[in-house]
Amino acid sequence: MRTGSEPTTARSALRARLWLSLWGLAWAIFGTVVFALADRPGWAAACGVLWLVAAVDMTVILRHIRQGPHYQPGRDVPPYRPADTRPPPFRRPPPRHGHP
Repeated sequence: MRTGSEPTTARSALRARLWLSLWGLAWAIFGTVVFALADRPGWAAACGVLWLVAAVDMTVILRHIRQGPHYQPGRDVPPYRPADTRPPPFRRPPPRHGHP
């Protein structure tokens, strides 16, 4: 059952994102240095932009980790309201008024 609140209750593996960001940051720094030494300024600039994006991403991830668990609910908190499995209550149809 979808409730429409999924974006506000979404979970993210922040530690995995942090490690992937560190991996990307290391490769971006390596690429910037290697292309700068190889006299390839265009590729060095492209790696420099990736370096900046990875650094900003890592900053955001660290901020979310420091904000604590209320921004990332635990496994015992479902991301949606559980479905109601009870049958709907019986409702008597409204009376018909027969006017002449």
